[in-house]
Amino acid sequence: MLDTFAIDIEPVITSRIGEMDPDRLEFGKLFADHMLTAEYADGEWQAPRIRPYGPLSISPATSALHYGQAIFEGQKAYRQADGSVAIFRPQANWQRFNHSAERMAMPTIPEDIFVQGMRELVRQDASWVPSRPGSSLYLRPYMFATDGFLGVRPSATYHFGIITCPVSAFFGQPLRVRFEQKYVRAAAGGAGYAKNAGNYGAAMLPSSLAQREGYHQLLWTDASEHQYVEESGAMNVMFVIDGVLVTPALSTSILDGITRRSVLELARDWGMPTEERRVSSREIVAALGQGKLQEAFGVGTAATIAPIAIIGHEGHDYTLPEVPADAFSRRVGAALEAIRTGQAPDPHHWMVPVQG
Repeated sequence: MLDTFAIDIEPVITSRIGEMDPDRLEFGKLFADHMLTAEYADGEWQAPRIRPYGPLSISPATSALHYGQAIFEGQKAYRQADGSVAIFRPQANWQRFNHSAERMAMPTIPEDIFVQGMRELVRQDASWVPSRPGSSLYLRPYMFATDGFLGVRPSATYHFGIITCPVSAFFGQPLRVRFEQKYVRAAAGGAGYAKNAGNYGAAMLPSSLAQREGYHQLLWTDASEHQYVEESGAMNVMFVIDGVLVTPALSTSILDGITRRSVLELARDWGMPTEERRVSSREIVAALGQGKLQEAFGVGTAATIAPIAIIGHEGHDYTLPEVPADAFSRRVGAALEAIRTGQAPDPHHWMVPVQG
């Protein structure tokens, strides 16, 4: 493991933490004082360093701008009940980051740079981790190709970085969503399972069209039949149908969400039946009509647990039943929050302290 004291640290002269209003944390607007950077050159990663948050200098011919070699992750650090700070499942994000890197013909990042570097970065900016319920410090590791060269080939050099920002809940109300049955987010055999920037860029037009119609998010469907649910724009999606937790099975077009994994693990701990399988839009509409669809909700790092109130399908909006206080989505959301903030036992050892 990397000795965090070996990381070259350039602290800020004057902190900007006075700009943070704990009552008004807009997602992705205000960034903490420091960032971590590491460069890949000559076939190996150079030593990471922590420096004040600020602009990067790149060439107009930077490969990532022209050919799309860019990936990222999303995760969070939480203020604990005892006042300390811990990060939720960083090793899982590191592993997924490297899966994305392999798919995009990019070098993998060593665990010590990713996890230990992240711990040291968060330790430097621990005062930025908010303590209000539902708030956290969002962590954004990313990597992009940096060759200043116009040519369709994998870059020989890369920039890895981590930036952080204090955030509150991503969605403040139950969601209106609709099935997308024209545009395609990802196809089998493609890069849909990777968190590469292009997946999100291609989704912006159909997402914008849906938002103009009054929906918050899309429920993406498969590329061939436009019938089978894949995921939502910023999250995986789950349904409780007749007492069973159902979610689309992972594939090359579906992101392996860390929150998705965690919710499934907790459901199994509680003895709740779970199914990872193909789920069609017609099945969801039929379950609604038969009174069997009890809950639908999104799960993700930014969204955490986001209840769905309305689902649009083929021009008609279907209203879901009101979610009671003892609904699975409410209970699992509360359980995750308690584990993440150190208010409940952590039997799966998901939380990693930034010190120690």
